[in-house]
Amino acid sequence: FACLVGEGYTNLPSSPELFCIFNHNEDACRYGIGIGILAFLACIFFFIVDIYFPQISNTTDRKYLVLADLSFSGLWTFLWFVGFCFLTNQWAWTRAEDVHVGADSARAAITFSFFSIFSWGLLIAFAYKRYKMGVEDFAHSYVDPTPEVSTPYSSYPNISHDSYQQPPFTHTAEAPEGYQPP
Repeated sequence: FACLVGEGYTNLPSSPELFCIFNHNEDACRYGIGIGILAFLACIFFFIVDIYFPQISNTTDRKYLVLADLSFSGLWTFLWFVGFCFLTNQWAWTRAEDVHVGADSARAAITFSFFSIFSWGLLIAFAYKRYKMGVEDFAHSYVDPTPEVSTPYSSYPNISHDSYQQPPFTHTAEAPEGYQPP
């Protein structure tokens, strides 16, 4: 998108009005810039999600984030393919006398949109791999953040009365030495 923002618009020497370098089609430049900026912002968002992903303890939230990454990457792969076809078609119909400056930027935008198809396709593969890992990754990498406090008494399921004293005022079969109850 930077190629199109920088040199995607030009004007004729006789007119101050700017037009898109791709066959004077404003939609071609807007489309390339639009999907480029949205892809850039989405990459920043998903990069931040990837940084904080191990700290997300809710498996449902993790699942939705991975599915969002998978579906967004799939959609953007398709949109980059459409963008490549659209920009290439419009560049093929552009007359050589209309291009004074910016031909290299137009070719660069077409080239980058072509390679973006494969880049976003690779992101689909990574997102699908993470989706397949599912809860397995969560079970191995999650550590309970609460500190472990040892209690002097046993918990309910594992009751052990060996460490307690005998309750007072209970009659046992054997009498202690030298003492007779009244």
